[in-house]
Amino acid sequence: MNIIVRPAVIEDADLIVYFVKQLAIFEKHDPSLVRLTPEKVRADGFSANPQFRVLIAESDLGQPVGFALFFSKYSTWEAVSGLYIEELYVEEEYRGMNIGEQLVSAVCQIAVEQDSARVELSVLDWNPARGFYEKLGMVYESEWLLYRMERASIVSNAVGS
Repeated sequence: MNIIVRPAVIEDADLIVYFVKQLAIFEKHDPSLVRLTPEKVRADGFSANPQFRVLIAESDLGQPVGFALFFSKYSTWEAVSGLYIEELYVEEEYRGMNIGEQLVSAVCQIAVEQDSARVELSVLDWNPARGFYEKLGMVYESEWLLYRMERASIVSNAVGS
């Protein structure tokens, strides 16, 4: 089976939401907690100033089998942007067919074209894909710890609160 990786189009909004919910299930979360809607995908991913970009992997028969959602982030040390892969998902029956590698490779091609210094992602500690990422040359950054502030804390810490 041949795989085609293509940029998402606005008509893929429902598919993108589907893939995000499938990833939530894989990550052992309730997909009903995913707030992303097709309307938000269209507004945030396909506006004049898109917040993210998406690549879709399809079989040569046009069957969507995976996706990568990514966005730019700026490195002050490198003084150029990088890309952060927020979501990378391949349907279970298509795993092991190098589809994830093709998606990452397509993101890397975009990174090369825009002279990005880095491509980064986060992965759960139990996810068997960690070996896959390391095989691609990604390095586990054990010195860096992810900290996250949720909406309630954001509001309470905002200027003027």
